[in-house]
Amino acid sequence: MTTHYINITLLPDPEFSHAHLLGALVAKLHRALVQGHTTDIGVSYPQHVSQPLTKRTLGAVLRLHGTPEALQRLMEEDWLKGMRDHTQVGELLPVPANAQHRTVRRRQFKTNADRLRRRRMQRKGETAEQAAGARLPDLPLVHLRSSSTGQPFCLCVEHGPLQLQQVAGTFNAYGLGHEATVPWF
Repeated sequence: MTTHYINITLLPDPEFSHAHLLGALVAKLHRALVQGHTTDIGVSYPQHVSQPLTKRTLGAVLRLHGTPEALQRLMEEDWLKGMRDHTQVGELLPVPANAQHRTVRRRQFKTNADRLRRRRMQRKGETAEQAAGARLPDLPLVHLRSSSTGQPFCLCVEHGPLQLQQVAGTFNAYGLGHEATVPWF
């Protein structure tokens, strides 16, 4: 059960964009969770804002959720190496008693716009203009690079509906849970 949390806040930087820093932070967390075979730490993005497609952001705060033991174990690792000048790490705190819960999960889409446009034209007989009007998912996302293939990809994050009760479960190597919920406050 996720009883505690730690906020990691991105600091403004004149040399690096917010999106670049968030991608680096999520990539480092991913590597730490994979190396530690960790499935008991979830994440949320409490400042996430869903804006027009060109400005989707998860915000400047990555919140880690877990038990005190799991969070302390992660923070004892040197996984934030190289990010310490770009982040502010908060204290380990208990989740507020009145917090609601929600799933924070990964959603995968085929997002190559040109390929999708050509496919729609071929499958549905649409003109280039009609196919270009097809909407891409407007979920907040972070840009990452696959450590296995080196290919860039978008990690789209979907925040599920608010729930009164926590749902126990495991989290993937990005700290996202398909069924498991994290506190939302």
